[in-house]
Amino acid sequence: MAKTVGIFGLGLIGTALAERLLAAGHSVIGHDVDAAREAILREMGGTPAEPAAIWQSDIVLSAVFSTDQLADIIAAAPNVTDKLLVSMSTCDPDQVVALAETADERSIVLVEAPISGTSLQVRQGTALLLLAGDPAGLDAFEEIADAISPNRERVGAIGNGNKTKLAINCVLGLNRAAVAEGLVFAEAMGLDPATYLHTALRSAARSDVMAAKGPMMVSRDFTPLGRIAQSHKDFKLICEMAARNGHGNMPMVNRYLDVMENADQAGDSELDNSAVFLAVSRMAKA
Repeated sequence: MAKTVGIFGLGLIGTALAERLLAAGHSVIGHDVDAAREAILREMGGTPAEPAAIWQSDIVLSAVFSTDQLADIIAAAPNVTDKLLVSMSTCDPDQVVALAETADERSIVLVEAPISGTSLQVRQGTALLLLAGDPAGLDAFEEIADAISPNRERVGAIGNGNKTKLAINCVLGLNRAAVAEGLVFAEAMGLDPATYLHTALRSAARSDVMAAKGPMMVSRDFTPLGRIAQSHKDFKLICEMAARNGHGNMPMVNRYLDVMENADQAGDSELDNSAVFLAVSRMAKA
């Protein structure tokens, strides 16, 4: 049955979600502080709206950048009754647990469905949704979830969705950096980058990350599917969560954050996260 779905945040992921939902016959209304993003939603067949109107939807999705923005959405919610809010961003797991309690006081059921995958994978319907929280709320989300992706995994109580996402992102980010450094090393030795990548993809070093991001590094095409800024934010959160849980030193994570700082200082934050290649190249020559 077609639903009206409200979306807070119309960046790469929010727009991809809207595209999937509209294609499945659902109505989509969305809000973003950037008017240009709202204009894109209108062109797609959705309806830009003010926050109060988003809360009148059958189901509300949050695809905002940060945990603080999710908190702001909940704090500013009008009086509602048994409204479902699905957080699809990478957020602080501990704060999400606290926000679920705050939401419950406002008659909002907050559940998690952070996305493991790029905006392209969302558009293709191949991303993995990491579902966590109130089972009844998740059951209600399942009514539209097939329109987003058939790939879903329930990982337990509220907070576990983002804990799982951060642990996955840790592996993904370090993998991207490893692919970048291998490519930088190959080029430094005089190897043709395209030939090297083709060969590496046939080797034991092959990974999905190499297959997806390697060609972007070789072609120097860093059109964003997932931005450096997002990866930088996530790795800061990974480091914070590790410290909270008795692991104050994450050696590879700390080094990756050095790479992210280099990218940020060079103005690469809005590029695709495969642009880690540029930071690794600069640091290799330092």
